[in-house]
This record gives sequence, C-alpha cells and structure tokens, in this order.
Amino acid sequence: MKFSFRPVEGAFYELFTKAALNLVKGTELLNELALPGVDVQSVADRLSDVEHDSDSITHQLYKKINSTFITPFDREDIYSLGSQLDDVMDHLEAAGNLLYLYGLTALPSLPREMHELVTVLDQQAKITADAMPRLKSMKGLEEYWIEINRLENDGDRAYRMLLVRLFSGEYDALTVLKMKEVVDELEAACDAFEHVANTVETIAVKES
Repeated sequence: MKFSFRPVEGAFYELFTKAALNLVKGTELLNELALPGVDVQSVADRLSDVEHDSDSITHQLYKKINSTFITPFDREDIYSLGSQLDDVMDHLEAAGNLLYLYGLTALPSLPREMHELVTVLDQQAKITADAMPRLKSMKGLEEYWIEINRLENDGDRAYRMLLVRLFSGEYDALTVLKMKEVVDELEAACDAFEHVANTVETIAVKES
C-alpha cells in the first residue's frame, strides 16, 4: 500500500476548479456573440469581467503556493497548471474582444467553421471543469486528457478548413485579416486546453 506524506490541501483544488469553471463561462459567452441581435458590447464586457476574475484566481493561487509549506503536489506543477488555465482564458477573452472591436459580428453570418471551433472549445472547457475536482483523488483522469487530445485534433481540422474558407475569395482582404486574428486566438485557446491536460497527465504520473 502506498502512503503519502503530502497534505490534502483543499484550497488548491478549489482554485483550479474555479478557474476551469470560468473557462466554461468564457466559451458560453463566445457562443452568445454569434447569436442574432445580441448586445455585443455587453457580452464583450462580461467576457472581460470573467477574464479579470480568472486573473484574481491565479494571483490567489500563487499566494497560496508561497504561503504553504508542503503542497499537495510539486510547486512547479501547481504553478504551471494555474498559469496554463489562465492562458486559456486570455485567448478566449482576446478572441471575443477582437470580434467586438473589429465589428465582425455585424457580418451577415460568421463562417460555419468558426462556430465549429467555438463548439470544440466549449466541449474542452466543460470536460476540463469536470476533471479539476478529480485532481484531489487522482482517479478517472486518463479519459480526460485522452478526450482533450481528441478534441484538439478536431479543433485543428476546423482551423485548417477555416483558413481555406478565409482565403477562398469569399471575403474582402481587410475582413480576412481581421478574422485571421480571431481564429488564431481560438486555435491558441484550443492548444492551451491541451497544455492543461498534458500538465494534469504529468502530475498524475508523478503521483501514481
């Protein structure tokens, strides 16, 4: 039987879970931006509020690392996981704000592939939020990182098809440049979710 001398410090798991739940809010707000007749400025403002809350959670996590003598798992892994969750939120917020600032929601419709990419992000966010509380027991996590990897591959395919669409001549050059910035942020968020999952896998292997 394996014994652990590490404490079961609940605050870290609570902060990881709060950060992940904010990612769910972020992807839901991105979905709202695509709805007809939506108050785009209101959605963008709420997305910024969620991003600021995520920053606050990250700072709380760093303070907790610095004030805790023995952490539940390696300090560098706690720091890395918190930082990577915050990175996802930064990309989601950037994508939403660019959609608003560039006026892209005023187009008759956004490309179908962009909706597909946001759908992938929404699924990644929900799976990540579901996985974070399981860090406490380190059980049932393998299916999480396998599914995140599969979804990241789906996101890559949607991203490539979106690039094909953007450079097909359907949109004018300025609109293409604006959309490209947005889709690059969405694709970066998709990759960042995989970085979170890779770190969780690293932690689980170390603690097994």
